[in-house]
Amino acid sequence: MFNPEMKILVVDDFQVMRKVVKTCLTQLNCAHIEEAADGVEALEKLHQGGVGFVITDWEMPNMNGIELLRKIRSEEALQHIPVMMVTAEGLQDNIIEAIRAGVNNYIVKPIDVDSLREKMHKIFDEL
Repeated sequence: MFNPEMKILVVDDFQVMRKVVKTCLTQLNCAHIEEAADGVEALEKLHQGGVGFVITDWEMPNMNGIELLRKIRSEEALQHIPVMMVTAEGLQDNIIEAIRAGVNNYIVKPIDVDSLREKMHKIFDEL
């Protein structure tokens, strides 16, 4: 069951995209939203604890989304956290790679509130 009180980490190198996702999450009554500009910063925030869900872009400098996903799945303290990937294109190869790496779901840009709600509820209904 999705809990709007959980801490959500939005990871994207473009501030405008982080703002779009945060606005959608706010419309879904999510109260605790943190941001990171890349996978390296995201991993630091994850290690601080308390994050219950990660929404990450695929393409970012320093550490991209698929590398972040693999790090999350490889660390015992983090591997339970659900992860949604955001992609610019719905390329079949990328989707397959993300599924193999352990992604819980993915969403193709542009993001809107309804599709985000649907994908998030699907993730938390399956947990």
